[in-house]
Amino acid sequence: MNGMYFTEEHQLFRQSLKDFLQKEVVPNIDQWEEAGTIDGTIWQKFGEMGFLGLATPEQDGGMGLDLFYTIVLLEELQKINSGGFAAAIWAHVYLAMTHLNKNGDAYQKDKYLKPSVSGDLVGCLGVSEPFGGSDVAGMRTTAIKDGDNYVVNGSKTFITNGVYADYIILAAKTSPELGNRGISILIVDLKSEGVSANKLNKLGWKASDTAELAFDNVVVPVKNLMGAEGMGFTYIMEAFALERLIMGINAHARAEYALEYARNYMSERETFGKTINQYQALRHRFVDLYADMEMCRQYNYYVVDRMNKGEYVVKEATISKLKSTKMADEVIYSCLQFLGGYGYMEDYPMARMFRDSRLGPIGGGTSEILREIIAKIVIDKKEYKAPKE
Repeated sequence: MNGMYFTEEHQLFRQSLKDFLQKEVVPNIDQWEEAGTIDGTIWQKFGEMGFLGLATPEQDGGMGLDLFYTIVLLEELQKINSGGFAAAIWAHVYLAMTHLNKNGDAYQKDKYLKPSVSGDLVGCLGVSEPFGGSDVAGMRTTAIKDGDNYVVNGSKTFITNGVYADYIILAAKTSPELGNRGISILIVDLKSEGVSANKLNKLGWKASDTAELAFDNVVVPVKNLMGAEGMGFTYIMEAFALERLIMGINAHARAEYALEYARNYMSERETFGKTINQYQALRHRFVDLYADMEMCRQYNYYVVDRMNKGEYVVKEATISKLKSTKMADEVIYSCLQFLGGYGYMEDYPMARMFRDSRLGPIGGGTSEILREIIAKIVIDKKEYKAPKE
């Protein structure tokens, strides 16, 4: 593994995580995939190991570690062949908890962040809506102030963990007349009266629960407002950089896993008296795929390093997701082909990987949207600036 970014401590952590996943997760994956949900006790087990609080400061119950520990967690989660399980974990830790870490006050951290680190509470993030996903400014969900409360009405969709989570970090318009300057972030308990969830049936990510949520006159205390009112759009845009980088890292990791599996298979599968890894057409195709994966991986580490130093890497993170998810789809498509008929069988890992990987260029901003964001930066010279502390 790359010594430029990963220390001996990172590698020890990686081995500890691998052992934990093999013991506590891998034996249950097929059952969770079939059931469409994961056993709730796994959250506390992750919490006991400290895996949910890698990026959370020690004073809030976490470990306060650098971002490369996060990379180790993300990479190893992609190598147990369940995009849905991996998504459930990282959506909790790096979507919901990211906002709590960054913008939560003392009350919110005590009530929501610390129990999230221990695995006693599970969170999700609610931005996308049925009438618009990446068009954050066009959201219709409202949170209108009424005395010491906000009253929330609207809906969110494609919410990972949305069925079984305990709370949602919700984007809503507190001043609808102000457009994107009227968006705020609220913490909403999902057991509140007026909240309903509809579980969505997906092509892949079967082990995770993905929901469409409706909010009908849901009362939320003012103390559950995160940060300043009207700053929600800025907070969301800042968090998008991490979300997109995470999806880029997930992509290179699952591509690496697919290539490793295919390489082992090709070294054992024989046709016409020789293993198929000796056919030039397959060997050279494999090398091209490996090179593409390696280039994405090294670029992603470079972006993580910059983010770890506190740099605002919106452009670079967007490029990471755009190119890495496209690469992963192509790698896994070809690896399935390397396996021939076995690649199409559910008893082999490629079929599930093929389905799970396809969400990469869609979730967290479609590739089409990402190209437009990058075009605004490199062609129109638009600047995205970090929010002021």
